[in-house]
Amino acid sequence: MYLYDTDGALWALVAAFGFVAFLLSIAGYVLTSLFLMKIFEKAGVQGRWRAWVPVYNMLVFAKLGDLNPWWLLIAWGAGALLSPVGVGYIFLLAASAYLAMASYRIGLKLQKEPVWVVLYVLVSIVWLGIAAYDRSRWNLAVPPAPWANTFLRDTTEWSGIPAQTPAGFPGVAYGQPPVPGAYPPPAGYAAPGYPSAGYAAPGYPPAGYAAPGQPPAGYAAPGQPPAPGTPPPTAYRAPAAYPPPAAAQPPAGTQPPPYEPPAAPEPPAAPPAAPEPPAAPEPPAAAPGTEPPTAPQPPHQP
Repeated sequence: MYLYDTDGALWALVAAFGFVAFLLSIAGYVLTSLFLMKIFEKAGVQGRWRAWVPVYNMLVFAKLGDLNPWWLLIAWGAGALLSPVGVGYIFLLAASAYLAMASYRIGLKLQKEPVWVVLYVLVSIVWLGIAAYDRSRWNLAVPPAPWANTFLRDTTEWSGIPAQTPAGFPGVAYGQPPVPGAYPPPAGYAAPGYPSAGYAAPGYPPAGYAAPGQPPAGYAAPGQPPAPGTPPPTAYRAPAAYPPPAAAQPPAGTQPPPYEPPAAPEPPAAPPAAPEPPAAPEPPAAAPGTEPPTAPQPPHQP
């Protein structure tokens, strides 16, 4: 009875753990598909259903990262088949590194720094969420991938998925001459199978080189007429002499202004005149028609 109860509790714990893991896997699948759908929309991929098909959505992810998607499928298949032998994990790790390389290229096209690959390796679902919902736009004006001339390059053409040829960097097949207008190779470098500039095959002098003892083309020996059609040489004209520079004139000497003594102070103005006394008041004038009174007469004596 005791063992039966212990086994029942253990199986219940395992069932609960499996149910939780199942829910987490479903949630991870939904979030990953949703984030991939947004990234595919930025890249111009037609059909949202591509992000919701397991395995196929990661093949599209690798294709957008300038990698051949079939190598990813081969790595997954080899990892699943060789897991019982004990070496399958090597192919599974190679598949993870393959997807990290794809995230590096997709990050560049979304204006992300290469250091963002570290976030994808540690927490890929967080990287997918940031790349899906930030304001970055899909930009093909990036340098070609380092593996553009190797067997890892993407050569597949899938309907509904735009070609990922870098803008301004036309794709060139390995071993073929560069396309006119493409990014020029470094100086002194030529594509495989083509000699570099200035190189001549053994036994042939380079262009513009004359063998010892032979005059260069267009040169006639003294006393021999020039070849027909060769214009006569023009007389040598000495270059016109440069006029001598004008002699520098010394600056005119400055003379000090003549000394002028200060003007004498002017005498003060005359003092103001004394005020005049006020005029005496005039007697009032007599009224017209009024005679002044006569003086009294002394009394008459008898």
